[in-house]
Amino acid sequence: MYIPNLPPSAIELLPTMYDLPSDNPEEPGLPDEFHEFQPELLRQTCRPPNYPENRVFIASDLNLYYDYNHFNWYKRPDWFVAVGVSKLYQERELRLSYVMWQEQVSPMVVVELISPGTEDEDLGITLSKPQKPPTKWQVYEQIVQVPYYVVFDRYNNDRLRVFHLVNNRYREQILTDSRFWIPELELGLGLWFGSYNGCERQWLRWYNANGNWIATPEERAESAMQRSALLAERLRALGVNPDEL
Repeated sequence: MYIPNLPPSAIELLPTMYDLPSDNPEEPGLPDEFHEFQPELLRQTCRPPNYPENRVFIASDLNLYYDYNHFNWYKRPDWFVAVGVSKLYQERELRLSYVMWQEQVSPMVVVELISPGTEDEDLGITLSKPQKPPTKWQVYEQIVQVPYYVVFDRYNNDRLRVFHLVNNRYREQILTDSRFWIPELELGLGLWFGSYNGCERQWLRWYNANGNWIATPEERAESAMQRSALLAERLRALGVNPDEL
């Protein structure tokens, strides 16, 4: 939970997401299709059973504003999920950005997808510079205090690393079969080998308490069709034409 040490009257005077830029034209765009497909697979399979759908906010490549003393400082996680917060901004609109001093709730999980040149920043090796914004690691660990920070490196044998916030410091977790359970979500995050958007490879996705991968909408539709076809076949074996039902 992120609660600025400010009275509500002071927070009301701070800029809202409408006042802050949602993009920066000087920043380079996403480097490849993987940075589009992987976050979408995470979005489609993140379905915490202990939270209603309207109390789960999921975002990818969205500005995360974290310092009310520096309005132009932000980080832009590849993917994150916040729970216990409205899916819609003030219960009515899609968000332009995620402004911590307004939302008052930190993301539960942040995922960064390593690209060539970003490894040091993503893994906390890069040091902050005087009078410059804090590093990504510092923001997630010390300022926003994201409980779970996940780093996926497809350039290094699809290496998955999970860092859990313990006593205000990230501690790398030991993974079993490239899986990690997050009790606060009643979901686990792990590596799955399969085809998504026509590409067969290792993907990061969510699984449930039974260890089963959460199905995507396309997978659910395909499963429903298979069940319908099986039912029709059984009816025909009993001498019943399903088309006439």
